[in-house]
Amino acid sequence: MIYSESEILQYIDENDVKFVKLTFCDLNGKMKNISILSSELAVTFERGARITAKKIEGFETAEGKDLFLFPDAQTMTVLPWRPQQGRVIRMFCYIKYADGTHFEGDSRYFLKKAMKKAVSAGYCFRFGTASAFTLFNTDEKGMPTKIPHDLAGYCDIAPDDRGENIRRDVCLTLEQMGIHTISSRHESGCGQHEIDFNPSSALKAADTFLSFKSAVKSVAENHGVHASFMPKPLRSECGNGMHISFNIIRDSDFLEDAEQGHDELIGASAAGIMKYMRDFAVFTNSIVNSYTRLAEFSSPRDVKWSSIEGEQIIRICGGNAMLRAADCVCNPYYVFGLMIYASLDGIENSLALPPENETAGRLPENLSEAADIAGGSDFIKKYIPENILSYLLNTKRSEWKEYSSAYDREAFEEQKYFYSL
Repeated sequence: MIYSESEILQYIDENDVKFVKLTFCDLNGKMKNISILSSELAVTFERGARITAKKIEGFETAEGKDLFLFPDAQTMTVLPWRPQQGRVIRMFCYIKYADGTHFEGDSRYFLKKAMKKAVSAGYCFRFGTASAFTLFNTDEKGMPTKIPHDLAGYCDIAPDDRGENIRRDVCLTLEQMGIHTISSRHESGCGQHEIDFNPSSALKAADTFLSFKSAVKSVAENHGVHASFMPKPLRSECGNGMHISFNIIRDSDFLEDAEQGHDELIGASAAGIMKYMRDFAVFTNSIVNSYTRLAEFSSPRDVKWSSIEGEQIIRICGGNAMLRAADCVCNPYYVFGLMIYASLDGIENSLALPPENETAGRLPENLSEAADIAGGSDFIKKYIPENILSYLLNTKRSEWKEYSSAYDREAFEEQKYFYSL
């Protein structure tokens, strides 16, 4: 259900809501929030809630200026894992300066602008995600171990699949938040699971993805296990990827003509994404560990497409397309936004797909190469503000340098990613 600001204030009065979580993302897509008393929400709708920008990854680019969170009323949901007495609600936010202008590093607003450009061109994009995560046992102190929660495989059932109840609770929790899943299952790796979502508007799909990650973490902790979205937490097992399905609806008064041209439209869109896939790999695969996953266990590295299941970057089937290269560490607002811009380029220039299964390039070998490619990309520079891109690339290069100089690189990845992602 979508609420207006006045309806939310009424809901708070009638449903014993005591706290409001104002949620946003840092530059890398990590969820952040501050909590306010529900009595402060009316003022916050009008004036925003101030945050200390310099303490948030990527927000140093505000150069000392105050930043304010403005909640998007349409994203209001109750957090089911919080107490029912003194309830807690959550809203995603836009980030603005004191003068009301949008902060350049607000990735949610970046996606909103991409959606507006698509609509002005006569297109509406819809995205769905299928995301994997791995469950691990914890020790007697509750700290995560590297021991998988089970040894089951693809679509196995209980008792081999020990995560069945956890997946169920995740799906039920999301349902209470108004988010509906398509399916859930045990994936191929030990302790690995996947939950899939129906396509929706780009902004809703990105919000849903972040809500899903938060729900998985919270439910897993309640079950006494650790959930990791690290792309490659175990060297000998399948990595955790995110498949992004996308479709395009054309605004046309002639539905029959629009349907007849849909295959051509989705093909041009996919061709645009393939053209710029290497350019925005630093966004879809944003950490050192992301590149360990690629080219193993059917994770794609070669830029090619196919209509059947395989190791392709993009699969096109039944008038829909799926990008298979991303992982769950990415910032979905930037990824979906860049996919829209690349698709529009493909459509506007009537790009044709290369022959099926013909390689048209290769994803970067590592994070350093990905940063260099993005830094030299006119496409990326066209859409990502210069100060944001410069900060992002500098941090990625520093991360690669730190990893390269580490005495024990596997230990570096574990410390940097396993416990927090």
